[in-house]
Amino acid sequence: MNVASDSVLRLNAGAVDYVLIALYFVFVLGIGYMARSQISSSLDFFLSGRRLPAWVTGIAFVSANLGAVEIMGMSANGAQIGLATMHYYWIGAIPAMLFLGVVMMPFYYGSKVRSVPEFMRRRFGTGAHLVNAISFAVAQVLIAGVNLYLLATIVNVILGWSQWVSLIVAAAIVLTYTALGGLSAAIYNEVLQFFVILAALVPLTVFGLIKVGGWNGLKEKIVDTTTDGKVTASIGEQMSSWPGNALSGFDSPVWSVIGIVFGLGFVLSFGYWTTNFVEVQRAMASNSMSASRRAPIIGAIPKMFIPFVVVIPGMICAAVIGDMISLKSGPNAADVTYNDAMLLMIRDILPNGLLGVAVAGLLASFMAGMAANISAFNTVFSYDIWQQYIVKNKPDNYYITVGRLATVGATVLAIFTALIASGYSNLMDYLQTLFGFFNAPLFATFLLGMFWKRMTPTAGWMGLVAGTLSAVFVFVLSETGVINLPGQGMPFVAASAAFVVDIVVSVVVSSMTAAKPVKELVGLVYSETPASHFTDPADAGDAWFKRPVPLAGIALVMVVALNIAFH
Repeated sequence: MNVASDSVLRLNAGAVDYVLIALYFVFVLGIGYMARSQISSSLDFFLSGRRLPAWVTGIAFVSANLGAVEIMGMSANGAQIGLATMHYYWIGAIPAMLFLGVVMMPFYYGSKVRSVPEFMRRRFGTGAHLVNAISFAVAQVLIAGVNLYLLATIVNVILGWSQWVSLIVAAAIVLTYTALGGLSAAIYNEVLQFFVILAALVPLTVFGLIKVGGWNGLKEKIVDTTTDGKVTASIGEQMSSWPGNALSGFDSPVWSVIGIVFGLGFVLSFGYWTTNFVEVQRAMASNSMSASRRAPIIGAIPKMFIPFVVVIPGMICAAVIGDMISLKSGPNAADVTYNDAMLLMIRDILPNGLLGVAVAGLLASFMAGMAANISAFNTVFSYDIWQQYIVKNKPDNYYITVGRLATVGATVLAIFTALIASGYSNLMDYLQTLFGFFNAPLFATFLLGMFWKRMTPTAGWMGLVAGTLSAVFVFVLSETGVINLPGQGMPFVAASAAFVVDIVVSVVVSSMTAAKPVKELVGLVYSETPASHFTDPADAGDAWFKRPVPLAGIALVMVVALNIAFH
C-alpha cells in the first residue's frame, strides 16, 4: 500500500493518549449495543423509524460526509494547491445542500420511499431503478474502501501493526456497531464523532497557526508545491481561491472558472448532494417533513466552516513541515505523499493528551464515513435489490437479517477495495472520478424527471447508462493519453460529459417513447404536485429559524460572504 513508513509518521503517543482512544471505542461500541434495543422493524433498522429530530439528522448529515474526503483528501489538496480547495465546500457543497432541503426533500420524504433508488422506481419503473441500485451499491463499496484504507493507516501508524491486520481490525469495529444498531447506531455515532472530530481539528489548526505566526506568517512561509517535478501551485495561486487553475487543471482562467462552477459547482456537487442516498438517508430518518428539509440546511452551516480546520492545516504542513517538501525529492521520496499532511501535522504540532484526542478524531472521521457508506449500502441492497428482484413477500425480520448479512458482505468487500484506494497519491482524484461516473448522470435523470413530466421510463434507464458510459469513456481517453486533462480537469470534464449526454439521450428517447399517465406522477413531478405537499401543517406557527426557506436564505448569504472574503 502507498502509505508513509512507520519511521516517518510514527506518533509518540503516551499512556494518556491510548486511554482517550480506548475510551472513545467504548462509547462507539456502547452506542451500537444500546441502539439495538430500538429495532423492532426493518424501518427501524434501515431508517431509524423516521423518528429523529432535525438537529440530530442535520449533524449526522454533515458528519457522514466528514470522512476520508474531508480529513485526509482535503488536507492533501490544501497542501498541494492551497485556498482553491475551498471551492469543494463553498461552490461544491453548500448550494446543492440548500437545494436538496428546499426543493428535493419534499419529494423524497413526502413520497414515503425508503431509498433514493426506490424513488427512481416510482418515477421511471424497474429499468432505471435497477441501474441506479446496482451502480449505487458498487460505488458505496468502493468509497467505503477509501475510508477503511485511511482508518487502517491510522491504526498502522499508532500501533505498528501490518496493513492487513490494521484493515481487518478497523473493519471489524465499524461492522460491529453498524450490524448491531443499524442506521440509528450509525447516526448517533456520527453525532458523537462530529464533536470528537472538532475537538481534534480545532486545536490542531490553532497550534499550527501559532507555529507559523498567524495568517500573515502563513502567507510569508508558503512555497511553490510540486508534483512529479512540476509546479502544482505557485505561491500566488495557493493564497487565492479564484480562478483556481491548480484545482481545475485548466491553464485558461476562463475555462478554469467555467470548469469549477459548472463541472464542480453544478454537475458534481448537485449530483452528489441531491441524489446520493448516503446523505439523503440521514434526512429521511427525520421525524417530520419540516425536519427532513431542515436537516441538510442545518448541516450546511457547520459544513461551510469545516475547511478552516481541514484545508488550512494542510497548507501549514506544506509551508513549515520539512518532510513533505524534502522527502519528495530525497532518497525516501516514496515515503511521503500529500495524503500524509494531516498525520504530519498531528505528529509535529500537538503535545501528548491532545495527540490522543486528534487520533480519536481521525478514527472518528473515517469510521463515520465508512459506516455511512455501509448503512446506505445495506438499505439499498436489502430493499431495492434483494426484496424487489430476488426474494419477495418475506416477514419483516427476514429483511433485517438480510441487511445485517449485507453489512458483513460490504465490509469484507471494502477490505479489498481499500487496495484500489491505496494506489492514488491524492484520494480526491479517485473520489471525484467515482462521483463523475455514478452521481453526475443520476442528477441529470432526477432533474429532468422531477421537472419534466414528459420524460419516459425508457429514457430514465437509457439516459443513466449512456451518461455513465460517457464518463468512463472520458476517463479512458485521459488515462491513455489521447486527451490531456491534468489535475481535477478529468473528473470535471467526465462529470460534465455524463450530465450532458444523459440529458440529450433522455430528451431524444422521450420523444420516441410513451410517458407515464399524469395521475401517476403526483408527488413525483413538480408540476403535478400540489403546493401542500411541500409544507407540514404542524409547523405553520414555527419561528423563522425553524422554517426551511428562511434558514436556507441565511446560509446562502453566509457562503456568498465567505466566497467574497477569500477570493
